[in-house]
Amino acid sequence: MANITAQMVKELRESSGAGMMDCKKALVECDGDAKKAAEYLQIKGLAKAAKRGGRRTAEGFIGTYRHHDGKTAILVEVNCETDFVARTDGFRDFCQELAIHICGCSPLVVRREDLDPEVLANQKRIFLEQALEENKTAKSPKPENIIEERIVPGRVEKWLSEITLLDQKWMGDNNEVTVEQKRAELSSKTGENIRINRFVRIAVGEGAKAEEAEEAAE
Repeated sequence: MANITAQMVKELRESSGAGMMDCKKALVECDGDAKKAAEYLQIKGLAKAAKRGGRRTAEGFIGTYRHHDGKTAILVEVNCETDFVARTDGFRDFCQELAIHICGCSPLVVRREDLDPEVLANQKRIFLEQALEENKTAKSPKPENIIEERIVPGRVEKWLSEITLLDQKWMGDNNEVTVEQKRAELSSKTGENIRINRFVRIAVGEGAKAEEAEEAAE
């Protein structure tokens, strides 16, 4: 068994944000391998976060961001269980960074179940029509059932991951960390249920465009 030193525990604690005893236990379980210990902590943390998911979140903070051109602004409400956590720098920094993320990545909804069923059905129809049209000129046309059962669902899944806040890659990066994983990480560090409740995006001219669309529809 590897000798677990105080320095190893300290470094893992600083990189993971987990408690000292949890870090020591992780290093023991992983025979001193810091990388494996970090993964161990993440798995345990996500499991604990899932158990916290049903707890009431009545406190929180509203993250804000205004783009430098003054034409776009974001408000995002993130909830937690206690005012103590809501006042911490880590929690508020997350809220502010999340507002910046929303400005740059333009999600439509927080979670998939928030999406209007009619919008989803319409998008499925569009993808199906596109796929069928592409299939007409394909070198190796596919059976229609393959298009409906595999190709269209794949495109829908990709689209949902792009327009759903929790599914988006954090700050639009190419790494594998999603907004949901960042939320779960914060939940693990604070020991509280953290919920991204809602957001509002305000952009100059959007109201006028909406009115024009309504007039055109009439």
